[in-house]
Amino acid sequence: MDFFTLYIYQPFFNILVGLYWFTGLILPAPDMGVAVILFAVAVRIILLPFDLIGEQSDEDKFQVSQKVKLIKKEFSSDPVRQKEEVRKIMRQSPRAIFSEVFTITIQVIIILILYRIFTTGLEGEDMHLLYDFMPSIRQPINLVFMGLYDLSHTNSTLNLIQSLMISVSEIIHLYFSPIKPTRKDFISLVLILPVVSFLVFMFLPAGKKVFIITSIAFSIVVRIIKQILYLTYSLRQLPAQPQEANPQPKP
Repeated sequence: MDFFTLYIYQPFFNILVGLYWFTGLILPAPDMGVAVILFAVAVRIILLPFDLIGEQSDEDKFQVSQKVKLIKKEFSSDPVRQKEEVRKIMRQSPRAIFSEVFTITIQVIIILILYRIFTTGLEGEDMHLLYDFMPSIRQPINLVFMGLYDLSHTNSTLNLIQSLMISVSEIIHLYFSPIKPTRKDFISLVLILPVVSFLVFMFLPAGKKVFIITSIAFSIVVRIIKQILYLTYSLRQLPAQPQEANPQPKP
């Protein structure tokens, strides 16, 4: 057995099958789609500390936002230089770069794992990889999500939902970005990227799309929560409005 199968694929395969068994305890019948959703949430929760390591504190973000405001004011007549200076500030945290690379690497590995799981693994080829302590799993495993979507085959509806979620995620990202997005940014990220994603994932198993949709939804929720916390901190840092001492009654 090769290194990838023994130390990476097999543990994830067992976790997903275990979650499938667990859904049978809380639902009328086991549902692999629900298991994938739980799996995606668990993965994102595990990766959350690494995301937070790369994140600046609210105080750091506030200081950066003040620097950005000064740069925009100083280079108001030179938009190109203004954008370059803002990007320099945003790249000053090596932790954020490490965190992003690490998270993307893990996501790619999981996508490869899910591709194997839903193309051959759950149809019987990899059932011998289940650990001895795993609960007895009734076979064949039901790969139809909500009675509608066969997770082992491609599905245009889930593919469209995935592209729409990518578009929504990029809109939120651009809206909260300290750098004012250009029209080119909007077209490439909000329009072209989802279309390319739709074409790239068109022929891949629907089970992987369920994972990506859940992962994007999780990221959107986390991003909104972070932004709310940051705005709350920013409002607290605003100087209090001076009050007029002993105001004279109006005549």
